Amino acid sequence: MISVKEALKIVEENAFIPKVSEVSLLESVGKVLAENITADRDFPPFNRVAMDGIAIAQTLDSFKIETIQYAGEAQKSLQNPENCMEVMTGAVLPSGCNTVIRYEDIEIQEVDGVKVAKISIPLSEISQGQNVHRQGSDRKMGDILLQKGLKISPSEIAVMASVGKASVKVEIPPKVAVISTGDELVEITANPLPYQIRMSNSYMLSAALDRVGVKANLFHLTDDKEELFIKLQEILANHDILLLSGGVSAGKKDFVPEILANLGVKKLFHKVAQKPGKPFWFGKTEEGKTVFALPGNPVSTFLCFCKYFLERRNEVVVLDKDVFFKPNLTYFVPVKTYFQDGKLMATPFEGSGSADFANLTDCDGFVELPAESQVFKKGEVFEFVRFRF
Repeated sequence: MISVKEALKIVEENAFIPKVSEVSLLESVGKVLAENITADRDFPPFNRVAMDGIAIAQTLDSFKIETIQYAGEAQKSLQNPENCMEVMTGAVLPSGCNTVIRYEDIEIQEVDGVKVAKISIPLSEISQGQNVHRQGSDRKMGDILLQKGLKISPSEIAVMASVGKASVKVEIPPKVAVISTGDELVEITANPLPYQIRMSNSYMLSAALDRVGVKANLFHLTDDKEELFIKLQEILANHDILLLSGGVSAGKKDFVPEILANLGVKKLFHKVAQKPGKPFWFGKTEEGKTVFALPGNPVSTFLCFCKYFLERRNEVVVLDKDVFFKPNLTYFVPVKTYFQDGKLMATPFEGSGSADFANLTDCDGFVELPAESQVFKKGEVFEFVRFRF
């Protein structure tokens, strides 16, 4: 039996490596970026006018207006530094100008057929360079704008469009199989007999995968050794990642570890010093396919999925009451969180064990209490495994 830290390290070192494909820009939404996106020119690419108004070279009481610089036009030049040019938001700052005064702060009049802009605010309120978005002030040409590995949303689409990425390299989502094992399980549409229960783990895992953009195929296998071998062989051949629940403990019909070994899946560990989820099994094929064989109790299944499968976020919480736990195991306790004085507080919700999945509806995640202690005091800070966002 290995520690939580060791198990997590092994999972991370043996993570499935997705293939890469190039797709059109709009097809990339929701997928994972597989290349860095760099700026093909400065952001902004020119000194950009940030407000409608007039562009000036020096601060005077009034200016003759020479012409207008519109957005989308080539840069014009101010002919007389004592004059000004009308400018529109998004336009190139005219050559010879350094400052923009917005229309709200001037009055435009016509004097002897010439348009004149008079300043209507104290000159002391005008500062050189105001209302000008300087070239390269956001990003320089060659800067990395988007790092590979992030999930592409509409904001990333805008950035990539701005640098001319008509197509982009993305990770191909893995083919994932979610497999529930057990003779006691029936479909959710069935009327269960007194000794049967409806399947829930597979739907829980499928929903969690869907939330991170992965579509899973669902399977139910009975505790028949021959059927398990045949079906798992077929499923393994057609999927990149397998998520099983059940059949990995010490029961007479817990055949999953033996069958996975017979199918060529190398066991990397079996059993982790934690509660819940102690019987967790993890392995990998020579082709790089990964298998997560999770304990069948719903809370154990969900905890192992959140801790070892989902992308981890570094979060901590502060306990708001004492917790006592005697066994020398890492203890994952469901908690309800809230903010108090700028800190993320956690109320432990110990429930009635790893089969009590209904209490998860009242919680936001699991607080991770280390195996080295037995008493965890109110006010202490611990790692947090979030499942509610």
